[in-house]
Amino acid sequence: MSTFGEIIKSEKPVLIDFYADWCQPCKMLAPILQDVSKQMGDRVKIIKIDVDRNPELAGALQIQGVPTLMVFQEGEAKWRQSGVIPAHQLVPILEQFTIEEQA
Repeated sequence: MSTFGEIIKSEKPVLIDFYADWCQPCKMLAPILQDVSKQMGDRVKIIKIDVDRNPELAGALQIQGVPTLMVFQEGEAKWRQSGVIPAHQLVPILEQFTIEEQA
């Protein structure tokens, strides 16, 4: 199992969904993230982190509310937003971090 630090060092953007099982908006976000995953394919990695099971990490990243989405690339936080965001808004945000293959 990779550590959080190893996962976010990826050149590929890593979208992290900080969530909690009891959070209703978090449940609304799950199908949106599945849709984004289908649209983006392997150009982005999407992972979910339960703040109740990972309180140290949530605290270190100052996650105040759930859901909070963050994009990491090469170990740096590039973007963050709390709340539910529709797929048609999230995909263009992620696309600005993807590295297009040079033909």
